[in-house]
Amino acid sequence: MSSQYMFFMMSALCCGLLLSSGAMAQSAPTKCGPDHAILYKKAVKVLDSAEKKLADNYTAEAKAQVKEANSLFSILVKECGPLQKERALTEAEMAQEKANNKKKDEYYKKGLALEKSAAENLQKGQQAEAKGQDDLAARHFRQAKAENEQAHAAFIQAEIYALKNQEMIFRFLANQ
Repeated sequence: MSSQYMFFMMSALCCGLLLSSGAMAQSAPTKCGPDHAILYKKAVKVLDSAEKKLADNYTAEAKAQVKEANSLFSILVKECGPLQKERALTEAEMAQEKANNKKKDEYYKKGLALEKSAAENLQKGQQAEAKGQDDLAARHFRQAKAENEQAHAAFIQAEIYALKNQEMIFRFLANQ
């Protein structure tokens, strides 16, 4: 009986040590190092590629690349955010951040306006179709589709400008 008790206590002690060491490892602050510099460079490369894809009207590919860049920058924010907060932005960086935010807002508002116009054209197309005016309905439907695509591109462009701020903020990683 005592050997079973001793085995039980040793097992409990080992489990306790494993759990506590895992908790200590999770609470230890992550140091921003060379791996993060690699992530930063990859995020910048993907973001640049997304911008080129969008300019060439490959919207779906641009969206996927923006999503990937966002994911990479999110990792950097999570793991290198405390280190970045210690570093103050220069006046030029603050001006660039303000310009990027302005462009982001402009593209976002443009996207909203285009979405609204597309919805109106869709409604007009449905009304024309109900009246038997097929040519007019087709014209409204084409216009709605074009405006939806333009709105989608504008929203992606807004995301690109938001990520350009992340690129600028974490630029210090490129030197590591």
